Amino acid sequence: MSIPPPGPAPAVVPRRTVVLLLAGLLLVACAMRSPITGVGSVLPLVSDDLGLSAAAAGALTSLPLVAFAASSLVVPKVAARLGARTTLVLAMFLLTAGSALRWVPGVAPLFAGTALLGIAIAVANVLMPALVRAEFPGRTALLTSGYVVLMQVVGSLASGVSVPVSQTVAGGWRTALVVWAAPALLAALLWLPLVRGRRGAGAVQAHARTPWRSPLAWAVTAFMGTQSMLFYVLLSWLATIARDRSGLDATASGVLLSELQVVGVVGSLLVPAIAGRSVHRTRWVAVAATLCSATGILLLLLAPAAAVAAVGLVGLGGGGSVVLALAAISARAADAPTAAALSGMAQAVGYLAAAVGPVAFGALHSATGDWTVPLAALVAVALVQLVPAWTAHRDATV
Repeated sequence: MSIPPPGPAPAVVPRRTVVLLLAGLLLVACAMRSPITGVGSVLPLVSDDLGLSAAAAGALTSLPLVAFAASSLVVPKVAARLGARTTLVLAMFLLTAGSALRWVPGVAPLFAGTALLGIAIAVANVLMPALVRAEFPGRTALLTSGYVVLMQVVGSLASGVSVPVSQTVAGGWRTALVVWAAPALLAALLWLPLVRGRRGAGAVQAHARTPWRSPLAWAVTAFMGTQSMLFYVLLSWLATIARDRSGLDATASGVLLSELQVVGVVGSLLVPAIAGRSVHRTRWVAVAATLCSATGILLLLLAPAAAVAAVGLVGLGGGGSVVLALAAISARAADAPTAAALSGMAQAVGYLAAAVGPVAFGALHSATGDWTVPLAALVAVALVQLVPAWTAHRDATV
């Protein structure tokens, strides 16, 4: 993976500021996935309460992905004008407002709030890597790994406990969703005194053209899009599938969804260790991770009683694939500006493709009346992923 050259030596920062920056970054990581992952486990409750069709429920979980796709090329320009810290603080307040809006009764507030928090998380997705490097230039790798794993762990926790929380607190599933905005609000309040700091004015700027005509760039984008589609389809529908096909209750289905993400953390840690720095080995590991996902989905289709084992396989494959997809962006770029342009392309197109997944999956279920055809289609997507898994990791640059 290519490493951009170091920038100028940073100024000495007071210890209190460093602590606030670190705490804020970690709190943002806690808020980057949990407001979305918590929806999957309570989706049957939401659908029953509001009378949502399968396609409408799928659209609810696709909204944040649409926001990711629409915002990934715009966020750097906003950060250049306002400053990265200020932009992130405003995004955390927006995430809090969107989560609070989902507490208001009705279908419209639910969708509007989800759209707002999706935009907020999109901002965090783009700015976090840049802020980690700007604020902690000597600890970039350590903090990047830390915030990604923390994001996954808290996201899996949200999946596992949202149903029990909805059953024990006033407000039911609405309260179970809004509580995951607490880290975002706390992060924004912690960072308020820092938004005028000189180092917070750093911007994320792309100086290379988006490589729309590069087959290699499209391979990286396709790998990002297919692995994202697999993850978000299961994030949206796994709890419902487990209830309908495996006979699990709402709590057990939520735990299964949590397993998907906990095992994903293991995959995220294991795959880079196996791949190492070898391009040849990385290609085969990417193929193996993809086959692991495909096998797990096939097992979920053919043996509903083996849902725990099936989800474990999908989690390992998916957790490894997301790390490899992100690593491919840096490794396939010739320099840092190209990496920024390729990242924008992969996230914009990849998340847009992933956004279609939950809606199409729900529509297939509505059209066929069961989960056989949708799961078979998902197996096909996993098998298609084998092509970009191989081509996106060849020894070449955009």
